[in-house]
Amino acid sequence: MSTEESNPAFVDTSLPSQYNDGPLFPLGQVVATPGALAHCAKNNISPLTLIGRHHRGDWADLCEDDQSANENALFAGGRIVSSYRVGGEKLYCITEWDRSATTLLLAREY
Repeated sequence: MSTEESNPAFVDTSLPSQYNDGPLFPLGQVVATPGALAHCAKNNISPLTLIGRHHRGDWADLCEDDQSANENALFAGGRIVSSYRVGGEKLYCITEWDRSATTLLLAREY
C-alpha cells in the first residue's frame, strides 16, 4: 500500500515542473476560517503548505475548465481558486480578483 492509500490526510506537495519557479501572483492579506485551521491541524498539515501550492499555481483538484480560468486570471485578472482534498474533505484557497486577499476555507463554508 502506498503512502497516499494508507494515509487519508496525505497531501502531495510536489509541483509540476512549470510551477517550480516561485509565486505567480500577489496573495494580498492571507486569512483562513477557523474551520479550515482546525481541519488542517486535525490532519497534521500546515495551512501554509496549501496556500504555498496555490501561490505557485498548483490548482490541484480542479477540472480543466477551472484550471484554464485560473491561467487566464493570471494575465487578465479575475479570481483564482484552488481545491485540495485533505482528510476526506475539500478545502478551497481563493485569491480575490484584485489580489487584495486570499482565503483558505472548507468547501462547506463557501
